[in-house]
Amino acid sequence: MAGSQPPRRRHPGSGRRGGRNRPRGRQVDPDALEQVRELLGDRPRRRDLLIEHLHRIQDRYHELSAAHLTALADEMRLALAEVYEVATFYAHFDVAREAAARPADITVRVCDGLVCEMMGAQGLLEHLPEALGKGVRVTPGPCMGGCDRAPVARVGRRAVDRAAVDRVAESVRRGEVEAEVPVYKDYGAYVAEGGYALLKACLGGGLSREAVVEKVSASGLRGLGGAGFPTGRKWQIVRGYPGPRLMTVNADEGEPGTFKDRYFMESDPHRFLEGLLIAAWAVEAEAAYIYLRDEYAEVREVFSRELPGLREAGLDAHVELHLRRGAGAYICGEESAMIESIEGKRGLPRHRPPYVAETGLFGRPTLVQNVETLFWIRDVVEKGPEWFTAQGRNGGAGLHAYSVSGRVARPGVKIAPTGITARQLIDEYCGGMRPGHRFKAYLPGGASGGMLPASMADLPLRFGSLEPHGCFVGSHGVVVLSDKDDVKAVVRNLMRFFKHESCGQCTPCRVGTEKAVGLLQRTSWDRPLLEALGDAMADASICGLGQAAPNSVRCAFRYFREEVA
Repeated sequence: MAGSQPPRRRHPGSGRRGGRNRPRGRQVDPDALEQVRELLGDRPRRRDLLIEHLHRIQDRYHELSAAHLTALADEMRLALAEVYEVATFYAHFDVAREAAARPADITVRVCDGLVCEMMGAQGLLEHLPEALGKGVRVTPGPCMGGCDRAPVARVGRRAVDRAAVDRVAESVRRGEVEAEVPVYKDYGAYVAEGGYALLKACLGGGLSREAVVEKVSASGLRGLGGAGFPTGRKWQIVRGYPGPRLMTVNADEGEPGTFKDRYFMESDPHRFLEGLLIAAWAVEAEAAYIYLRDEYAEVREVFSRELPGLREAGLDAHVELHLRRGAGAYICGEESAMIESIEGKRGLPRHRPPYVAETGLFGRPTLVQNVETLFWIRDVVEKGPEWFTAQGRNGGAGLHAYSVSGRVARPGVKIAPTGITARQLIDEYCGGMRPGHRFKAYLPGGASGGMLPASMADLPLRFGSLEPHGCFVGSHGVVVLSDKDDVKAVVRNLMRFFKHESCGQCTPCRVGTEKAVGLLQRTSWDRPLLEALGDAMADASICGLGQAAPNSVRCAFRYFREEVA
């Protein structure tokens, strides 16, 4: 129309609801920004340190408020969505849901894993809130790596073993929230017993990389995180790719029933560290990252005391060591998910190929090792591969650390010959069953390794021997059940764990575990439906979590038909 004016353009942030000239999105609070800057100090603002920085904020303020998350995103030059997706992915980050709510002064986490549930964890969860009162947050948590001391609770960062309401309440009353450093073999004691002599020989030219790799290969030493890949072969593969190369250590053992790595790092940390430094030298890795599960606060204190000594002695001059803190995600035990987490992201498993040996951390060829594997390196090289292979039993070769828990008289980490049977392990190493309990069944490889009846307790516990029976040794976490335990309750607990720990990336696992939990809650189990669901999960899930989650259900139908009918 002649003489009409063009419509006035609105400011992108204006409108009836927001008002004119009001910027979109959550705004940075100056006070929160100053607090974040003070906490971070002169530390780099790199993306791979996001999880470390989130821990610093939560340690100080007991939660992650919206104001602090917004300030952190601004300080690190990240999109707010990137910070939120990481903060909400990990179980140990408490993202504030209500701005006006006051954060709890102390958080008490009670393990509701299988063994802790067997030992009374549900009673703790029921009675602790009333006993502790306001200001204390009580929440369940997945397996905390203390199955030999079940039930376990954590008051802040302090572990309360064989927990009872009065013991937890006493820790809260006294304000005992910091980790208690265990008694361990320190640097001086380790060196006095010949420690680091092998590493010095390697660094000084007394041993060639080829000779060390050959000894490790000849020993038959395998990765002990669950997959069992030959260690020497893995070193050769990584060395075959052009540098620069990196190394990661999976110290995030989250498999229910497994606590061997905690034992090694708490008792003899330098034997593990020497193995790490030798492995890094063998593959010429420029840097090595120890990814430590957040529940192992005691180990973190040990490392914070001992790692500076290595630097002062110049023993890590060939490799840059980094200690990274997990945040409560079982999926990060999967090597590519762990690498994603080290990079400061959600712990989502990667699609393969390429494999991490070729394209791993920061896109570089990466050696991934388990704690126990590195613990054995010194013995294998110093005593020779023949010594190591001679230690086996029932067709096995070498030694293993078996995490034994449940209804045995003496639970704990048992260093035993590879190939030992569950019955031999119970009778010879654990003092038999607890009084009043009769051996009924066992999990040979933690939550994911399936379940077998006591009548099959004479099978060798080694890679390859249990697979024909629908099970595997995996992390060698042996959970012993008795006639006091209900198979249905065991299976429900395990499936709830997998549902909680699914990263949600793939539909078969995300939806499958949720549907399985619902079906298992029914009084009568629909075997055809559960088996079909399990097949879909095993065939189509991206990683081992979804693939192994149905194992306990399958074993229940196969070996305990009368109980689950």
